[in-house]
Amino acid sequence: MGAIERNGYIFEPEFSVISQDGAIHVYKEGKFVEEIKFEFQGKFPEHNQIEELVNHYCAQVHQ
Repeated sequence: MGAIERNGYIFEPEFSVISQDGAIHVYKEGKFVEEIKFEFQGKFPEHNQIEELVNHYCAQVHQ
């Protein structure tokens, strides 16, 4: 799963299968903004779960 670019932000997901959690690191203009933590089940997080978290973040930023 690679980086996602949206609304001037870059979202870089990473996850641990062993601990069943992950984080999306958010960058803007090459600078770290924040980390979005999440949990998942199975061998890897579903792509839809990552997309939903990114969409939610973008919606919150533009309110």
